[in-house]
Amino acid sequence: MFTKILIANRGEIACRVIKTAKRMGIATVAVYSDADARAPFVRMADEAVHIGPATASESYLVADKIIAAAKQTGAEAVHPGYGFLSERASFVEALEAEGIAFIGPPVNAIAAMGDKIESKRIAKDAGVNTVPGSPDAIETTKDALKWANDIGYPVMMKASAGGGGKGMRLAWNDKDVEEGFEATQREGLNSFGDDRVFIEKFIEDPRHIEIQILGDKHGNIIYLNERECSIQRRHQKVVEEAPSPFVTPKMRKAMGEQCVALSQAVGYHSAGTVELIVSGADKTGESFYFLEMNTRLQVEHPVTEAITGVDLVEQMIRVAAGEKLAMTQDDVKIDGWAIENRVYAEDPYRGFLPSTGRLVRYQPPVEPWADDGQENGRRGVDGVRVDDGVFEGGEVSMFYDPMIAKLVTWGETRDEAADLQIAALDAFRIEGLGHNVDFLSAIMQHPRFRSGELTTGFIAEEYPDGFTGAPASDQLTRVLAAVAGVIATADADRARRVEGQLSDDLYAPGDWTVRIGEREEGSTSHEVRLEEAALTVDGEPVMLEMQYTPGETMVDVALFENGADDDADPVARYTLQLRSTRTGYAITTRGATHHLRILQTRVAHLAAHMIEKTPPDLSKMLICPMPGLLVKLHVAEGEEVQPGQPLATVEAMKMENILRAEKQATVGKINAAEGDSLAVDEVILELE
Repeated sequence: MFTKILIANRGEIACRVIKTAKRMGIATVAVYSDADARAPFVRMADEAVHIGPATASESYLVADKIIAAAKQTGAEAVHPGYGFLSERASFVEALEAEGIAFIGPPVNAIAAMGDKIESKRIAKDAGVNTVPGSPDAIETTKDALKWANDIGYPVMMKASAGGGGKGMRLAWNDKDVEEGFEATQREGLNSFGDDRVFIEKFIEDPRHIEIQILGDKHGNIIYLNERECSIQRRHQKVVEEAPSPFVTPKMRKAMGEQCVALSQAVGYHSAGTVELIVSGADKTGESFYFLEMNTRLQVEHPVTEAITGVDLVEQMIRVAAGEKLAMTQDDVKIDGWAIENRVYAEDPYRGFLPSTGRLVRYQPPVEPWADDGQENGRRGVDGVRVDDGVFEGGEVSMFYDPMIAKLVTWGETRDEAADLQIAALDAFRIEGLGHNVDFLSAIMQHPRFRSGELTTGFIAEEYPDGFTGAPASDQLTRVLAAVAGVIATADADRARRVEGQLSDDLYAPGDWTVRIGEREEGSTSHEVRLEEAALTVDGEPVMLEMQYTPGETMVDVALFENGADDDADPVARYTLQLRSTRTGYAITTRGATHHLRILQTRVAHLAAHMIEKTPPDLSKMLICPMPGLLVKLHVAEGEEVQPGQPLATVEAMKMENILRAEKQATVGKINAAEGDSLAVDEVILELE
């Protein structure tokens, strides 16, 4: 077994590998860029080596610097994590030349599976179902149009070396191909150093299901069941679960055996994942096709660990050290259900735009996962596990992936795991930048998610006009109004106790009018009354159990059935995050922030005379919606533009975003130039 390994990665996956290595008694070496000098993974490692500037192309992607750090510290092996150099065959060859072990698959498997065109050919030869598409790379837009029409729309344009949702574009017609083919080539070149692009048929109503593979150097290969990863946005996974609600035992066996056959065809060892696209319309489960093989550890590996009990990182290390697998296919079981949500630094209320910046507050619902080696320890604390690599006061940088943390829950059933997600997301406190916690909670509550009727189009179909927060049930609305009355009374009671602030003869008011809604139109009004032994909302009694001290920012609330005994169980539990506003509170829970205006009932009628502020008209400006780089200006001053016409392309988090005209207009003043770094809400150009 190795005595020291180097982790050629950063963030949560570096922390993840370090924790397991330490449990195994293996010393660890971290490498870090300027941006990560104070990162948790650097502090966790036994040694740390600085490898360059913040830009990944000058640090984490420079193989020579990684190898030099390994030689400098005497590391015997390198774990690549995911992303960066994890699937670069030349990196593995360079390590082997220096006598340093690679904790991953053999170089020939990485090379074969890393090329989407070659991998598809190998899969077909191995008897794996494949999707119709171009057999080789396509050079020009003209050729792309020919292939798209021959295959039949819709088609997917993919960078051959792509992955992680980058270098992929869906085309429904010739116009989409004309606009997107060259952009796909650029993304492939910029992100992976390879501009080859191929085209394949897009399966409508598709489900994304992947099989976890594990093999050793002695020819033993097994599959550790499947993961459902259908809920995606821009081909980037958002929610993953294991097992899949769609897969039957017969499907699992057929998929697993085909994926093992593919792995055997390339002499695979270590952990890997074969991704399949499955037709959700075919209930027989026979319409599944090879998509690609990821020759590395997946982001979503914890859900497989939770239901199988297998530590995939430990197995990767043992396989790299030459050990045989200690398990066979018959040993692989399914125990319960696990769901993973990716908590991203992005703002779902603004079209999911990247939201980099400082984590002013960062308090996960449980302590970050610690690999203590205990049975079922991979399920976290009471079924809740947080894998992260950030800290309060740290910064989510524009240079790397926007993921803040992975929230994993395990339950006996799928509904139990989803309910745990909702409760944990309510208690996940993040301030200082935009995040998608509300959106994730909304998905967990969505009836379609609960039914298991998933496709990769879930988000686009269920939120076609964007995300505005999860809808509140009547029960939740009554709870919010009741809680508002309780905390308003408590705040008023504290205020009257401040000497000289109020007359000693005054009592805290108990009659409140609570308006829920940010603006007058569309808001709902509720009359809340607190008496010595009763709490009513609109005249109906509400039984709550809660403790609140003025100034608290998080409150746990239990709702009981009216007339329930003292030892009765609550009908619902809520965790509420409170933020004081000028006239009340903003309360965040169950996937939305609810703005509550709390007024004493005797003066509430006067609020109707207050004039609401109207927002300014920004329709004549093209505003940068996220921090990014202005890659291209598509128009010039004085040019007439039509609705939908591209105006500018902004790159953020290595993804190109085309900003289009919303109406017919003439370009007036242009305020930015190509190559400029833009701040959020910066005006790029003005329209007349």
